[in-house]
This record gives sequence, structure tokens and C-alpha cells, in this order.
Amino acid sequence: MGMIMRLILFLFLAASQSFAQRDMPPGSLNKAERLEWFRDQGFGMFIHWSVDSQTGVVISHSLAGADEAYTRRFFEDLPKTFNPRKFEPKDWAALAKLAGIKYVVLTTKHHSGFTMWDTKTNDFGIMHTPFKRDITRGVLDAFRAQGIAPGIYFSPDDFWWLWKNKKDIQRQVPEVQPRNNPGLMKLDLDQMRELMGKYGPIDVVFFDGEPEQLRDLAWKMQPNTIVTRGAIQTPELYVPGIPLEGAWEANFTMGTAWQYQPQNEEYKTGGRVIDILVETRAKGGNLLLNIGPKPDGELPIEQEERLREVALWMQVNQECIYGVRPWVITNEQNIWYTKAKNEDTVYAIVKQQPRWVRGQWRDFVLKSVQATPQSVVSVLGQNGRVLEYRPEVNPQPTLKQEADGLHIRAMFTHRLQDNSKWPNPIVLKITNVKPAFTPPKLETKSARFNAQSGTATLTGALTDMGKASSLEVGFEYRSIVGLDASDRSIPWQAGPKKTLTAAGDFTLDLTGLNADGVYEYRAYVKHPLLTIYGADKRLPRR
Repeated sequence: MGMIMRLILFLFLAASQSFAQRDMPPGSLNKAERLEWFRDQGFGMFIHWSVDSQTGVVISHSLAGADEAYTRRFFEDLPKTFNPRKFEPKDWAALAKLAGIKYVVLTTKHHSGFTMWDTKTNDFGIMHTPFKRDITRGVLDAFRAQGIAPGIYFSPDDFWWLWKNKKDIQRQVPEVQPRNNPGLMKLDLDQMRELMGKYGPIDVVFFDGEPEQLRDLAWKMQPNTIVTRGAIQTPELYVPGIPLEGAWEANFTMGTAWQYQPQNEEYKTGGRVIDILVETRAKGGNLLLNIGPKPDGELPIEQEERLREVALWMQVNQECIYGVRPWVITNEQNIWYTKAKNEDTVYAIVKQQPRWVRGQWRDFVLKSVQATPQSVVSVLGQNGRVLEYRPEVNPQPTLKQEADGLHIRAMFTHRLQDNSKWPNPIVLKITNVKPAFTPPKLETKSARFNAQSGTATLTGALTDMGKASSLEVGFEYRSIVGLDASDRSIPWQAGPKKTLTAAGDFTLDLTGLNADGVYEYRAYVKHPLLTIYGADKRLPRR
């Protein structure tokens, strides 16, 4: 390979490897006090909805690589039939309020370029459909009326603009980015001026693409707005293995699709949604849970049912979700923790594995929590005095500090469903406590990749044993080929492991990799109480 070709290849690989970081450029103007406010909210609602919901297709992305006939039908025919006559945003907002939602993020413009507001910038939008009503104003006003903070999603990518300008429709390549297309950048800036100037205070802005210039305009027009994607970490379809620094937000679908999909859809159970919320909050993040309305404006019944299950759990347990921060460890097996931000109060969120039968005593030994003489334990939602129809029973929970940990005895008494088989987590509130555990610490360090043998040599560092005599350490890895910059829907795979008896660096070989693959890896350490992970890192290319 000649010198020039090698230079071109190097520049291409460098650009592609750095692209994932382009959604979070330096120089954030998010105010510290506003980030604290955001972290306290804990739970938001994402709304993916656009003109192509009519066919149940993946939102926008079907245009990438489509032929001219399909593309023309998308841009010219779909707007003629989009008429969500059953759109009642007050109903959405009332249900969101019941479910404990604190902020909403509406897709004002997804990658297709279809605008869900009354805009002067294009003729591919909601005002050029039979509906002819400003969806954005309807949603933001309805949620504000319920006390839910308004937010918007905005895609700097615009497939309609690319089509009009005879460019191939694709994402995450330099030639289609606004920074390389002055006309697209002007369109985006004009649209952001409308969105930030016409709809009152906007608390949250989510840029799904390169945010340069756009986020600065948002902050200039509304200095109190929080830019999420584009300024903080926003993992998509996964919860990181470790608590991330500062404010962050996990984005999850209820099923497998972001937009309404009537076929080939598999919904998470309501219990799984609650588990994701709990794990996200235990690790210090917010959960942005997505709904995808039907093309007529109604919510699919499957989504409504899950929101109502979440609503019941939140009605009982919301105290462990709002205004909390991570405890010294995230969990002890099936018991997850959050801590009240400004108090020595810990919430032990007990997953029902095995099922906790109503009226049954359960005994727990918490290794990471140490009681003080002022400590008190209670079960959220219960008064500790009444077990219905059993006046002879005193269900008051108790605690006692022993050498092996904090012993808690508690009874689940709350009759939440007719069959008394409520399956979701029960929360113990423990006041005036302090940490009793020093967790081990580790780092994910460097990697070398030998493309010829398909072997990666991975290095991690166990920096603190956490008072353990020996610990298992190792690596996990996953392929990220074909995923968006923040999407990590492919699960981790087990990699090499070993046992250490002292802190220090460790190096292990991962074999059987595809020479042309794109992978991430992370170190882990297994403690008897929990598995702790290092940061996710990209495996160097050949």
C-alpha cells in the first residue's frame, strides 16, 4: 500500500473511531444547579412518533439505502394520509403523571426530517397533512399542565433535505453532516430557533446527531435548558455496568421498537421496566422510557398496561426514586440500593426472587449497611401496624446490627392486587445509617489487537481488593457493528478470567475475534456481594 493510501486509511479510521464522541463535544454550558435538578427527577418519558408510524416501520431508518420509488412514496404519499384524529395529549399526560414521570421528551423531528410542529422552514411536516395541528404545542402544553417538565428531541440529520439536494440518505458519515452542508446547518438552526422561541421554557433538549452550533443556540436562547444527548452520557437500550460520573440518562423502549410497531414486537413486562428503573437509579442515572403512539393518536394497550403497572409501583415506592444518589455499592445480589441525597437514609429495593408472600416474614442480612442507635427500618407504603384480617399479628419490622451485617426482619403486608401475588420489588427504608463496606476497585485499561490471529491482549487494573483475600477478575466483550453511536442492544459475552490474591495490573488474551469486526470490552471483578465493572472501551482496529 502506498504512502498516500496509508494516510487516507489512517485518517478514515481515526474519523470513524472518533465519531462516537462527536455527540458530546467539550464546552458544555449545562448549569450545575440545573444538572442537580435533572438528577433529582429520575424518570422521564420519551415519545417516538412520526409520519411513518402509519406502516409500523422502523422510524426514519427505512430510508437509508432505499430506492427512489420507496423514497418518493415516503416523502410524498405518507403525509397525505397521516391523520391522528384520536390524538388526546391530555390523556397521555395524565397517565404519565400517574406513572411518576417527571419530564417528557417529544421527537419534534426525527431523522426523516418530518416536522411535528407548525414550521416555516419546510413543507414536509404535520401542517401539510390532513391533521393540520401543531403536535408539539399540544404535547408540551398538556404535560406542563400536569406539572411535567417539557423537553424536545431534535435530529440534526435530515433525510428529506438530503433527498431534495440529491445526496445519498445515510447517517454517521462526514458528507451528510450539517457541519459539511451549510444549507442543512441553516435549516437546523432555523428550526431550533422556532422550537426554543415559540413554546415557552424547554427544560430538556436531546440532540440525536452532531450538536455543534445547535446546542449553543439552545443554551443562548434558554440558558436553563439541559442538553442531554450532546452534552452528557445517554446510553441507549442498556444500563452501564458501573455508576457514571455526574448526570446521565439511559434510554429504553418498552418493546424492541422505538416507534409503534404492530407486528414482530415483543414487549418487556411491567416488572422488567420497573427493574430497569431501579437499576438505573441505583447507578445514579435517569431512565427515559419510550412510548410509541399509534398513527391514530392512541397509545397501544400494551404500553398503557405497562405504564399502569409502573404507576402502582411508583405510588407505593416513589420515595426511593426521586432525589436519590448511588449508595456505596449498587446492589447485594437481588437487593438494590439508592440513598437519599441529603440524608443518611438508604433504600434497600428487594427484588422478589423468590416471591415474597404477603403476610410472610423475611429475614435479610445487609453487608454494606451499618446501623446506628438512631436507625429505624420501615417498608415503603406500609404503616407497620396492620395486616388485613389478622389483628393478632404485629407486622412492625425490626433491625439489629450484628458482626456479620445488619439483620432486618420484615413482613410484606400491602394488598396491592386481588390475588395477593404482587411480583414487583418491595422497598425497605433504613434511616440514620452509614456504610459498612469498602468495595473493590478496578480499571479497564489498554488493549492490543492482532488482526492476523484474531487475538486481543486486554489489560485491566485491580486497584483495591476491598479487604477480600482473593477475587476473580476478567473481561467481557461485545460486537458493536451496525449500531448507532449510543445504541448497545447487543449483550456482553464472557471473556477470559483469572483469580488474583493481590491488587495490581492483569493481562488476558481474548481469542476468536473477526479481523474486520468492531468491538468493545470492559474489565470486571467478582466480589461475593456483587460484580463490579470498569469503563467500556473500544478495541483498537487492525
